Amino acid sequence: MERIFDFAAMRKHRDRAAPRIGRIAPVLHELAARLLDRLDDTTQKFTTALDFGGRSAIAPALLARGMSVVSADFSAPMAALAGGEPFFIQSENFGLEAQTFDLVVAHFSLHWINDLPGALIQLRRALKPKGLLLASMPVLGTLAELRTALLTAEEALTGAVSPRVSPFPDLRDCAGLLQRAGFALPVADVEDISLLYANPLALLHELRDAGETNAVLARSRIFPPRALFPAALSALPMRADRFEVTLRMAVLTGWAS
Repeated sequence: MERIFDFAAMRKHRDRAAPRIGRIAPVLHELAARLLDRLDDTTQKFTTALDFGGRSAIAPALLARGMSVVSADFSAPMAALAGGEPFFIQSENFGLEAQTFDLVVAHFSLHWINDLPGALIQLRRALKPKGLLLASMPVLGTLAELRTALLTAEEALTGAVSPRVSPFPDLRDCAGLLQRAGFALPVADVEDISLLYANPLALLHELRDAGETNAVLARSRIFPPRALFPAALSALPMRADRFEVTLRMAVLTGWAS
């Protein structure tokens, strides 16, 4: 398996973000509401749920629906504040017991995992028969404006480029990944969400506060030129008087047989 992401760095970013997660909570909760709306599309009753990396946006909503909830996270501090019974995931081998939950909700928590098919297999095994996986993740096209602006600015300043925005999976591959992992009735669809900022620095602050800073293994360890981020951010496209970037949120559903 090719390793793309630095697991230790991802964990460190989430640990550091835990005390600040309240700053980004409105965004996480809005996105979580869009994801959890899908539960209203099924008549099945769920009682035992796994909140996988929900960062306090998922567990309270599931508890309010009368479910018992375990909150798993790669960060122990993040798991502790998520709202359910905390479960610390220590490696990409999650350590989940088989056939334990009838619902798994993975809210923006799968995109830093090197072995995504393997992660989906582990989550499917954690589901009871006829259990549901409901997941959200950014897919190709997310932060495309920021990626282009950073590459253009860095090449102009240094003559070279380094990866500063995570690679994201293609939506077209997502349903196939669910099928490969053994899910029945796999579905993947997408919602394009425009994020608007009066000050584009707020975008970087939100990524930091969510624990979403760069954990690509091939990232540069050298401090970037001071002019890089101001140059890149000022080049972001604008809508009216706001800087605009895109979040392509994929919603994945699949059933354990």
